[in-house]
Amino acid sequence: MPARNDISRGRRRVDVVEFPRAEPVAETDVLVVGAGPNGLGTALELARHGVSASIVDAATEATLVRAGAAGYNPRALEIIANWGVLSRIRDEWTFPPEWNTGNLLLTSLVGHPLGGSVHRSFELGRAPRHSVHGALRRPQTVLQKVFLERLAELGTVVSGGWRVKGLDVDPDGVTTRLVETGTGRERTVRSRYVVGADGGSSTIRTLAGITRSGDYATERHYRVVVRTATDASTQLGRPFVPGTAIVYNNRYSGFLAALNETDWRTYAGPFPLDHEPDEAELVTHVREAFGFDVELTVVSLTPFFKSARLADTFYRDRIALVGDAAHVRTPGGNLCEGFGDIANLGWKLAAVLRGEAGEGLLHSYDEERRPHNRRVAEFASERDRAGSEVYRRIREIGVPADDDTGVDAVRRRARIGELLGAEHSFPLGVVFDERYDDSSVIWYEPELRETEQSWDAHAYTEDGRPGHRAPNGNLDPFGYTLYDRLGTRPALLVLTAETSAVAAFDEAAEARGVELEVIHLPDPDAHAYYGAPYALIRPDAHVAWRGTAAVDAGAVLDLTLARATAESGRTLVDAVAS
Repeated sequence: MPARNDISRGRRRVDVVEFPRAEPVAETDVLVVGAGPNGLGTALELARHGVSASIVDAATEATLVRAGAAGYNPRALEIIANWGVLSRIRDEWTFPPEWNTGNLLLTSLVGHPLGGSVHRSFELGRAPRHSVHGALRRPQTVLQKVFLERLAELGTVVSGGWRVKGLDVDPDGVTTRLVETGTGRERTVRSRYVVGADGGSSTIRTLAGITRSGDYATERHYRVVVRTATDASTQLGRPFVPGTAIVYNNRYSGFLAALNETDWRTYAGPFPLDHEPDEAELVTHVREAFGFDVELTVVSLTPFFKSARLADTFYRDRIALVGDAAHVRTPGGNLCEGFGDIANLGWKLAAVLRGEAGEGLLHSYDEERRPHNRRVAEFASERDRAGSEVYRRIREIGVPADDDTGVDAVRRRARIGELLGAEHSFPLGVVFDERYDDSSVIWYEPELRETEQSWDAHAYTEDGRPGHRAPNGNLDPFGYTLYDRLGTRPALLVLTAETSAVAAFDEAAEARGVELEVIHLPDPDAHAYYGAPYALIRPDAHVAWRGTAAVDAGAVLDLTLARATAESGRTLVDAVAS
């Protein structure tokens, strides 16, 4: 995709990513509205499943230094890896990767350490148990650049500069009316389904008549990208700046994250809802994070509001919502949750379009993702309240001036570090515990809900129970994993040398025109994680069923693919369980 570089500011500077200006297609299986990372990712996921998709967006370009998302957790990277572009994203760094030294908690960029995590070690160790991926930091428009390049290779049509004017839904599909910005030309696109990935102010959500619930914000905050006149590392007396710092002092709290040698993502606020600060006010506030006199210019300003708003349904009448169109919350991880939406929705759309699944499978998208996002949103709101209380206590203690090295200053910094250590613990449950515990297409076991451990944002135990993210692990001695093996169809995981259920599942799948992958893994460790000799794993890496050869294989597939109604499916489960 075309990208405009500012050569004077370095070889890795891609300042603007231009959207293709292709004429919208007349017909497609799925029309995706929105060319942000979630919209482009939706098209990539659908392409993986062989589904024709097309994208429209009212904008014509994305600015690299926009103050959007910048960090991606391991679960998001598992999903992106399926699209075959993860290595490209890693290669598109806007500063050298050795700048990433961890999340450092500092009193200012030139100040004292208060704690934080330093992740880098030159030792080549074993990957963490929960995922083969770690975290990744890149501006979100780096993802857009790479996703657009891959979609161009796949022949997916992306039409920038076209806004949605109207939606007409009928029993067979959706007619979307478009208007070209600037010219006023109108076009229509006929599709089987529409996916709204058009942000928190989603036009698709509004036109579909889907309301939202949640709290409204009482204050306004800003993510601000500022540019220094010179490379800030010269002020630090070392060759490079830290990739990510989180600064706490008496006048500033929040990220000070480098995007390149001169551009920095920072925070400002809170401000009253009726007050819009000018550049001078923002610069004065942000300069406190640097800890030295520095010339700053605001190059990007994105308001955000500390609130959680959830669409009252994520799917209605052939319209699905993903990402910010479906859920917004106190900043932190919302884009990654959008990738989880995509993985859940994509295989379901494909299965329905292929005629392998019933329409009820699409309703399960709402049943599964909306409760999960509500759970995460409640945690995010509580964490933000707790963080505000911690910062209030820090201000009471008082952060010593950077040039104060006295005994009392050392003691107070240590106490502040203790407070921040608890505040910045890694939320394992948020990242990995995507459990779906009230879905019409999951084969739950008797008393499963009664024996479940409560969801904990800070804890995660790998669990092969139905509805949970499938435990991953190596299939061979050379690092090829179960997730590498999963494809675009359900997979029967055989965890025993006794294989009598395989023939029954094969026959049931063939009778229903369903492709089924069979993975033999008679490994005691794998069996221990799943707690059963067999498990059915969905393409989104969630367990749909586990059990023995005594099960009715056809009933399991019918339920998993919503080939029966939700009510009859639950009756089947109850009957077999009893």
